[in-house]
Amino acid sequence: MADVAVVAHSRKSLGGGLPELRRILALEGVTDPLWYEVKKSRRAPKYARRAAAKGADVMFVWGGDGTVQRCIDAVADTDTAVAILPAGTANLLAANLNVPHDLAEAVRVGLHGDRRRLDTGSVNGERFTVMAGAGFDARMISDADRGAKDRLGRAAYVVTGIRNLRARRVRATIKVDGKRFFEGKVSCVLTANVGKILGGVEAFPQAQPDDGRLELGVVTARNPVEWARTFGRLALGHPEQSPFAKITQGTKFRIRFDEKIRFELDGGARPASKKLRIKVHPGSVTVCVPPRQD
Repeated sequence: MADVAVVAHSRKSLGGGLPELRRILALEGVTDPLWYEVKKSRRAPKYARRAAAKGADVMFVWGGDGTVQRCIDAVADTDTAVAILPAGTANLLAANLNVPHDLAEAVRVGLHGDRRRLDTGSVNGERFTVMAGAGFDARMISDADRGAKDRLGRAAYVVTGIRNLRARRVRATIKVDGKRFFEGKVSCVLTANVGKILGGVEAFPQAQPDDGRLELGVVTARNPVEWARTFGRLALGHPEQSPFAKITQGTKFRIRFDEKIRFELDGGARPASKKLRIKVHPGSVTVCVPPRQD
């Protein structure tokens, strides 16, 4: 039975690269892990499922949020623990869980750290651990292609975000746990399992990734001035005080738009849809985290 597996996005980099990862694992006594490399994150689930089926106790995921999301989607509700090696652009789940960006330290977290059972959310059946959104954030992420992220890093999101501040709003009807929560024009609908989103902004200060609930935010800003006021409240940690934002919590969300719009999961663009069926799956994945400091 294999104890350790590695699923690596070979186009991502961290520390001394994959050869350094092999060296560090060997120093820890892991000399023959299951090892899978992919060039696109969408190819990672096949190997994540294979690692879980072969009995991997811990699976190191080398890549960005997209690779981590696809691997978690593949191994949710199994006994395989996910250890994040944050080799992407934003690394939002790693940031929320305080997983270090130093390669050797991140490996030690995977092998010797604590294991935390987290909730996942799902959108139309696909799991996420950080956030999912439609409208502004999905357009921003979709426009920041891999070439732009390679050149500009996180600044790619700033550039594409500015381009989309005047995007046309769409009408939406939103139900939370079976009750109507919102109906009207929106520029962005965002659901999250953690507090920090792109740019390290604490969009949902009350969020906990293991409380059995998801956060929901609806933004109605229609121009750069209204967006600036919304971002100002976000920066101060009080998004609920913005006149252009509504925030709530729940376990099931049903969102219907009057036209197909793009959405994203943990920073990965998905095809446009008119309906989003979102729900929480409590305690459905194990993630390796730094030891708790007493």
